[in-house]
Amino acid sequence: MFGVVPRKIWGRMLPVDDENFIPMSCTLYVVEADGKRYLIDTGLGDCLNSMEEKIYSASNESSFDAEFERLGISADDIDVVLLTHLHTDHSGGAMQRSGDAYVPRFKNATYYVQRRELEDALAPDERSEAAYSHERTKALADSGQLQLLDGDTEIATGVFAVVTGGHTAAHQGFEFISEGKKVVNYCDVVPTSSHIKLPYGASVDLYPLQTLAFKKTHILPLVDSDVVMALAHDHDKTLVRFRSDGRKIIADSVLAPTTA
Repeated sequence: MFGVVPRKIWGRMLPVDDENFIPMSCTLYVVEADGKRYLIDTGLGDCLNSMEEKIYSASNESSFDAEFERLGISADDIDVVLLTHLHTDHSGGAMQRSGDAYVPRFKNATYYVQRRELEDALAPDERSEAAYSHERTKALADSGQLQLLDGDTEIATGVFAVVTGGHTAAHQGFEFISEGKKVVNYCDVVPTSSHIKLPYGASVDLYPLQTLAFKKTHILPLVDSDVVMALAHDHDKTLVRFRSDGRKIIADSVLAPTTA
């Protein structure tokens, strides 16, 4: 998860087991904006194959129904699903099994993803193919519920898709702006609070220099601001603000949202 940074350094920040695993979460966010309910990413879901289970070493399946119930909603109440990219840990829950087929889990929702991301997911290279599920992605593409984006887009009033690149060629983040306040989710460009540091980028980033450039232009300016960042994979922190103490950047928790 930390690319060129040696374990001897990043291991001081996080617990690590004998197999070099660190604890991580797939945190999903429900946002109410412009009269609609938005879900950012869908996690691993509940239909992983045996190879995917080995890759992700998930301790449990996503618990959509129980967590939605805690929010007083159901999957049918989701109007929009915003997919940062189509890696299984972010899009696996977009679909569910119906007999021998895959169908959209959120039957009333429009799904959004970048066109380039869909193209890459359906025809991945050898380095990327294990991160995608061709069968589930093809089913989503054929569902009639997928809306493709071409670059930065204002999806609705105050709801913006921002192409970050870096992690994948068309990885995107989302920004929500309302009444002078701003919440951002740049997903795997800053997957945990530790990744605010410029050299700290995941080794699975296909374009690490793009990740670095995006951090400089979009992430560092958030330090000492009121902007809230939603983290996708941090095991302990979810919504944070970043501040500097003069020596290092610190992530202060805002609140702990319900996760699925």
